[in-house]
Amino acid sequence: MSISFATTLAGAPAQAAGDWTTVFQDDFDGQAGTGVNQADWLYDLGTGYAGGAANWGTGEIETATNSTDNVYHDGGGHLVIKPIRDGAGSWTSGRIESQRTDFGAPPGGQMEMSATLRQPNPESGLGYWPAFWAMGADARPVGATNWPSIGELDIMENVNALSEHSTTFHCGQWAGECHDPDGISSDLQDCAGCLTGYHTYSVVVDRRDAAAEELRFSLDGVQTFAVRQNQVSDATWKAAVDHGFFAIFDVAIGGSYPNKVCACTSPGAGITSGAGMSIDSFSVKVSNS
Repeated sequence: MSISFATTLAGAPAQAAGDWTTVFQDDFDGQAGTGVNQADWLYDLGTGYAGGAANWGTGEIETATNSTDNVYHDGGGHLVIKPIRDGAGSWTSGRIESQRTDFGAPPGGQMEMSATLRQPNPESGLGYWPAFWAMGADARPVGATNWPSIGELDIMENVNALSEHSTTFHCGQWAGECHDPDGISSDLQDCAGCLTGYHTYSVVVDRRDAAAEELRFSLDGVQTFAVRQNQVSDATWKAAVDHGFFAIFDVAIGGSYPNKVCACTSPGAGITSGAGMSIDSFSVKVSNS
């Protein structure tokens, strides 16, 4: 499992006091069978960024598409991302990113990024890897070839259809002080009911004290994990945190994280096709205090 360097703070409030302003909100109220609003979201396509690492750098095996078979509004206020296996055993799925790359905490302030979603619930899920996460804005122009230095906030990851989730901060250099590719992680934590019901996953980037900045991750408004500036060098932290981010939702199949958890090669032979992640809402709030 990933190496943890922060304290879990169950029961602590997820969002510190302050005057919060919503700067982006999507309730996914599109007509049934339609794709994303491309003024707000873009589709990743294929198996990696142009010029970037193959298989999105993780070894996952699906091909991302813009098909409404894989990414669609359900007509009930949700966006579904659904991985599908064809008759030849190949997988397609969806991976979308926010058009905006400026979701960040202002100096002296805070930013909260949240999504309410239901994780996939396949009958046989060895190899499922749904995620809600964010990458630093400077990743986009160069196909994330500057990862992990530009920062990655993994707000919700689940693997192998376990009733669990993890949160992780990626930063610095490969095999450096942030221990990437594993990152600084909560490791998998209990997430009872997350495969069958909607739950809210959030991160707060807190820059109110320039010498003691912090990331706080939460589940349903209760803080579950924190990473603090003094856990890494000042330069590494600022390069990874003090800027804008773009949000990403995807459901991968196979790859390094499912394989690490099962100590096997995924997906399993009996994996269920067509179990979607259902996203009810996504929002970004900022506070100047």
